[in-house]
Amino acid sequence: MPRFFNTAGPCRPEDHYMLPAAPRVAAVRRLIDEKQYFVVHAPRQMGKTTSLAALARDLTAEGTYAALHTSCETGQLLYPDLEASMNGVLATLQHNAERALPTELRPPDTDCSRPVTARLL
Repeated sequence: MPRFFNTAGPCRPEDHYMLPAAPRVAAVRRLIDEKQYFVVHAPRQMGKTTSLAALARDLTAEGTYAALHTSCETGQLLYPDLEASMNGVLATLQHNAERALPTELRPPDTDCSRPVTARLL
């Protein structure tokens, strides 16, 4: 299938026409190296998800960091059940780590027999 312009979610260079994401988050790299927090704020469809996913891939590929781009939306879907919300977020993290990180950089499997609060400590 030929590439096309995407306006409905994260862009993938192999599927979509797009500008490189790295220049959009160049200043963030300094903050990461300095172990600082940062917030990415912009209107819808401005490339936040695409840029952060590319940044995570680049950081991991460099070998200095193990970076994982993921979402915690699963937890919101299961609200107000805190235990189910936390289990959903942890399962999403585990799933995304298995897809995106080399085996040696993945977090250990979650022990679902223990309460979430005990697993987080």
